[in-house]
Amino acid sequence: MSVVLVVDDDAAIRTVVAQALRRAGHEVTTAASLADLDRALTIAVPEVLITDIVLPDGDGIDHLSGIASRFPSLPVIVLSAQNTLTTAVRATEAGVYEYLPKPFDLDDLTRAVAGASARNIPDPDLGPGEDPAMPLIGRSPAMQDVYRIVARVVSNDLTVLISGESGTGKELVARAIHDLGHRRAAPFVAINMAAIPRELIEAELFGHERGAFTGAAQRNAGRFEQAAGGTLFLDEIGDMPIDAQTRLLRVLQSGEFTTVGGARTIRTDVRIVAATNRELATLVATGQFREDLFYRLNVVPIALPPLRERRQDVPLLARHFLDHAAAQGLPRKQLSAGALTQLSLRDWPGNVRELENAMRRLSVLARDDVIDEASLPGLIGDAARASEGATSEMDLGTAVRAMIDRIANERPNALDDGTLYARVITEVERPLIEAILARHGGNQLRAARALGINRNTLRKRLDTLGLEPDGGDEATGASDG
Repeated sequence: MSVVLVVDDDAAIRTVVAQALRRAGHEVTTAASLADLDRALTIAVPEVLITDIVLPDGDGIDHLSGIASRFPSLPVIVLSAQNTLTTAVRATEAGVYEYLPKPFDLDDLTRAVAGASARNIPDPDLGPGEDPAMPLIGRSPAMQDVYRIVARVVSNDLTVLISGESGTGKELVARAIHDLGHRRAAPFVAINMAAIPRELIEAELFGHERGAFTGAAQRNAGRFEQAAGGTLFLDEIGDMPIDAQTRLLRVLQSGEFTTVGGARTIRTDVRIVAATNRELATLVATGQFREDLFYRLNVVPIALPPLRERRQDVPLLARHFLDHAAAQGLPRKQLSAGALTQLSLRDWPGNVRELENAMRRLSVLARDDVIDEASLPGLIGDAARASEGATSEMDLGTAVRAMIDRIANERPNALDDGTLYARVITEVERPLIEAILARHGGNQLRAARALGINRNTLRKRLDTLGLEPDGGDEATGASDG
């Protein structure tokens, strides 16, 4: 098997990774910093390098350029807790073999090492990537999959088909592919097939000559011409009429088109990114979409998850939208921990777009600067009602993960200062006690029995958490005997 060098400042991660790889038959050495990495490379060159990005003495990706110049065939696998699209793109532009966001699956890492050791990676002819503020937000595993695909297609012109429910951010993904690619200096042109009258689609796409039809008083360039050298985004491609699909297919096959009413052949130079909220395979089966066009578009598929399948991203998105609203002049608002948890448990049938609109509504309507969970229903309504399974074990786990993500984002090193357990327990304890008290009409004795603690302990916890007893004991009797 292979000799693998693992670089990570977390001793626990080094140990777990080393043990897993040794069980798979690899020989493993470890390093805790970039300086240790450089020293290890002077002693022996591994067959596979695994490195974290954030290390005590620098940035692992920045350091890779020097390593690549000395060892151009050394495959690199990057691990990172900075689970953003920018990180994935930086790793890909640095020529890494694989990028795995933390937490990662050891089986995935073992497979990546096996694949990397079986091939040599050529010296990438790519410069360092830019680090723009990207509009795609999310650290969930589902979004990490999206980031990795986007990172792999920005350096080429392969056609991309983005699928997902309305409001999931399909155009944002298309813009990210354009803005991070080599066509970024050229136009990004979008056309929504569902919004164009059937009889005008060809003229919109390919342009028309003067007099081509009634009302065509002058020549107009179509979207293919407008996007020359850049990216043409065909949104809601599933709503395109079948006859227009035929013409589009010819253009994609030949790279040439003529305007409506024109005779001159125009050569097109655009990258095609299409999107749909419909199941194109089903439309093909029912004869509503051309099968050959589907395969021509579906070169690199990207499936965007609905928000209900990445609930842990809701707090990140909610805070981002509130900040964005404040930057646009709306009142600055914040959400309490309980409110963020409640938002994470809602279904959001309108997905990210609905969440954004809800946050803008909160910015305008909420009277208090800090919005708590009690005021949420009246402010955002029931449209994004909580999932029927929101109280299930799975959703509780999602809520806790979202809470941990929020804590980590609020303060650097918050997960390393020894207070995490106490913070999470406190945040979970408050709604638990409030719910049990409400269930027993404020009767502290009954609530304590339900919780499995004595009444004095409950009273102390009420005092510590700043929860006011509502007099339920006096109203219903101090005992239930």
